[in-house]
Amino acid sequence: MGSGMEIDSDTWYQCDRCTACCKWPGDVRVEDDEIESIAAFVGMGTQAFIEQYTRLRTNRSGLSLIEKENHECIMLDGNACRINPVKPEQCRGFPNKWNFPGWQQVCAAKAVPMAKARAMGLVPED
Repeated sequence: MGSGMEIDSDTWYQCDRCTACCKWPGDVRVEDDEIESIAAFVGMGTQAFIEQYTRLRTNRSGLSLIEKENHECIMLDGNACRINPVKPEQCRGFPNKWNFPGWQQVCAAKAVPMAKARAMGLVPED
């Protein structure tokens, strides 16, 4: 699930949880602290979670959540993320911190002028 730079410093894309990004093939990076939080959230031990729900990333630099056969994230349940409150930073950052080619054709995020988004409290502090 690629990486990239912030899309447009003048625009904030407000996610409406359409789940298009959850269905795109590729790595969903999970870091050690994220794995511990996710495992606890789903009521599993860390090692059991790693064995059941992760794989080595394509670039072999860490772990990724596994995909279903149709490329959906293993944590996607219909149109809801099973781990939304503790989802990985990569998921939280889409599409403002990273994106993939053609994302705007599949993603339903709404473009909001950055000044308005900041005033509305939509832009998280880094």
